[in-house]
Amino acid sequence: MTDYCRFVLTASKAYDAMAPILAEALRRTKTSHVVDLASGAAGPWLGLQPLLRSMGVDVSVCLTDHCPNVEAFERAHHLTQQAITYHPQPVDAAQVPVELSGFRTMFTAFHHFRPNQAHAVLADAVARKEGIGVFECAERSLLMVFLVAIATPIRVLVVTPFIRPFRWSRLLWTYLIPVIPIVLWFDSIVSALRVYSVEELRDLTVGLNGYQWDVGRVRSRRLPITVTYLVGVPGIRSESVGDGSC
Repeated sequence: MTDYCRFVLTASKAYDAMAPILAEALRRTKTSHVVDLASGAAGPWLGLQPLLRSMGVDVSVCLTDHCPNVEAFERAHHLTQQAITYHPQPVDAAQVPVELSGFRTMFTAFHHFRPNQAHAVLADAVARKEGIGVFECAERSLLMVFLVAIATPIRVLVVTPFIRPFRWSRLLWTYLIPVIPIVLWFDSIVSALRVYSVEELRDLTVGLNGYQWDVGRVRSRRLPITVTYLVGVPGIRSESVGDGSC
């Protein structure tokens, strides 16, 4: 399932529209290292990292997750010639280990957190004076729910043979015993229903003082969807964040 999500995010370039906003936040925080939270199978970083580099923002990326997919992380590490690294131990997004310093990102995962948990994720970044950006390529609407309900099973059936690394087990659980299409169909609908609105994201920043918060939506360049985002950077910053360690 995480392989499918990574494949779709990379192939669709769903988050390319966020590159200018993310690049500006990285410049403002003078950060050359990103700690990606809830990375799944590497999320959009295989495509997003070289895009940022082409914009003059060269960052190293450390993948983390509460249940790390080490095999997928290792593949991303190899494909990017070690430009992407990973943390093999579980990482709680609301209590990031002190050794994992750098600008924090989270793609297509913030909706998994209930409001008090989501606030804790932001508060931990503020307490450590780290920049943070959360991004969702969806919005909570009846149209979005309808689209994902129709499109997700079809898309899973179409793209599965092209997902790498190839696995016979993936074909088994997609076509012969369609567990993956059913679970992804259900997950997509629930995710669309749980995505935070712009107003709700603003509410989550209440009390997190000393940060400049940017909340909004940007239309995807290749898909008929909007990307919802929340980016926070310290109001005053004079030194570089993070040493690139992972």
